[in-house]
Amino acid sequence: MSEAKTEIRTEGAPTPLPVFSQGVRKGPILQVSGQGPQDPATGEYLHAGDVKAQTRRTLENVRAVLEAGGASVGDVLMFRVYLTRRADFAPMNEEYAAFLEEHVKDGVKPCRTTLIAELPNEAMLVEIDAQAVVG
Repeated sequence: MSEAKTEIRTEGAPTPLPVFSQGVRKGPILQVSGQGPQDPATGEYLHAGDVKAQTRRTLENVRAVLEAGGASVGDVLMFRVYLTRRADFAPMNEEYAAFLEEHVKDGVKPCRTTLIAELPNEAMLVEIDAQAVVG
C-alpha cells in the first residue's frame, strides 16, 4: 500500500494560492512549492530591486516550509532557482552561498538548477523551490 500524501502548512511562509500547497510530503520525500520574497504575515513583496535581500527572504520562506514538514535545509537534495534577469545571478549566488554556509553543516551542498524566467509577479526577482528527503 502506498503512503498517504500530507499537505504541509506553516505561517512561517506566505499563504499559497488556493490551487497549490506550500509543501507536500509523501513518506520521506518533501516537495516545497516555489517561494518568493514575500512577508509571511502580510504576503507583501519585499526588497524591491534588491535580489540579494529577496534571495534571503525567499530562502527563509523555503526553510519555514521544510521545517514544517519535518526537514531541514541539510535534508534538501535539490533547489531550483528562478531569476528574472541573468545580471542578478552573481548577487543571488553570493546570498545563496551564505545561506548554505549557515544551514548545511555536513558540507554536502544540495544540487541546484538556475533558470532565467518571467516570474508571476513583477516585483519578484527570484523564486525558489526545493525537494528534500526527511531523515
